[in-house]
Parts: sequence; structure tokens; C-alpha cells
Amino acid sequence: MAVRILTVEDDERIQAAMRMALEDEGYTVVEAATGEEGLELFARRPADVVLIDLMLPGIDGFEVCRSIRRSSDVPIVMVTARSDTHDVVAGLEAGADDYVTKPFVPKELAARIRALLRRARSGDSGPSSMIFGELEIRPEAGEVLVAGSLIPLTKTEFRLLCELAGSPGRVFSREQLLERVWGYDYFGDGRLVDVHVRRLRTKVEADPAHPRYVVTSRGLGYKLQT
Repeated sequence: MAVRILTVEDDERIQAAMRMALEDEGYTVVEAATGEEGLELFARRPADVVLIDLMLPGIDGFEVCRSIRRSSDVPIVMVTARSDTHDVVAGLEAGADDYVTKPFVPKELAARIRALLRRARSGDSGPSSMIFGELEIRPEAGEVLVAGSLIPLTKTEFRLLCELAGSPGRVFSREQLLERVWGYDYFGDGRLVDVHVRRLRTKVEADPAHPRYVVTSRGLGYKLQT
């Protein structure tokens, strides 16, 4: 069955460019021009990937992303006219997995979609359970528990935690995590890692400002502390 991609974009020219780039890759594209229409289409039939423009009339892209993320861990890519740090970070904090900047290169957009789909479909291999103090990770079940309570994580957050936990004590650079978690070998942005680490800490750490598990090695990257 063809991969179904929902694009939420009010600029007809950009919408057309995305449709042509994605249809050339063999994807089925469903289009929405407003946030309200996008949410309605997704509720009617969830897509495999969602691309959302940040600046939409009515409900903006941030709220569309938050609304979808409340009920689904579908890969979400935010589309922004600026690479402004505030916009990018706000989009990622809203629950997006990645972002692209207008005007985008069609081949880069297609490559990002392929990487997101590849990791969304790949199974997590490894031990049935990894325990670090009160933190328990169950890769096969796709579950994370803290002090016995199940913690809801997005697929990206879960994969990031599993990658760190697979080699406890080892420091991973942002570039290594982009390649291993996002599947990006040349067009990734280190902010993706930083924001997802911050989101992960708010869920698994008792005090996110002073993390016990997901620790920063200044100037080097991140590690899972045993």
C-alpha cells in the first residue's frame, strides 16, 4: 500500500511543489490549506507522515502539531519560512520530529521523508529490558517506566533513549545521534538533538534541570549515566 502523506500548507505554489516532489517518489499526497482542514483529514484517516506549515490562517502550525501529537506518534515535519531558532525550537517543542526551511530542495525533502519512514518502520532490537535505577526501558515492548509508572514517549524520544541506553556511559555527539536516531548523515541540525533531549528529560527525570540519567558532556554530546 502506498505511503500516505498529509501536507498542511496555505501557499498554493509551495503546496504544488511539495506534491510534485512527493508524488515523484511514489507517495500518495493529501492536501489541506488550513489547520482545521488538516486536523479533520487526519482524524478521518491518519497519514504515515504529516508536513505542517508553521504560519497558517486560523489554527497555526504549532497548535496543529500539538493536537496531532496528543493522539498519535506519526512522524511530523514542520515547514517554516525561516530558520530562526525560536521558530524551529518552538516547532520541535510542539512535538515535531524535524523541520525544513522554505524554499526547500525537493531531493532533500524526499530524503528526509525516507529517513523518517525508515526509522518509523524499523524494529528496536536488543535486550528485553534495561534497568538504570528507577528507569526501566523495554525495547521490544516499546515501553519506558520510571519508578514503575509507564511514561508516554514519542517514537523519536524512545529511539533516542534506546540509543543512549544501548551503550551506557558512552558519550554520543550530536552528529552521531542525528545519524543513528534520525538517519541523517549530511543534512541534520544539532538543534533536533538538543530539543528532543530536553523533552525527554521532562518525562524521565525527577528534576530535568539536574538530570540523573540523560546527562550532558559539555562540548562533546550526551550520555546515559549509569
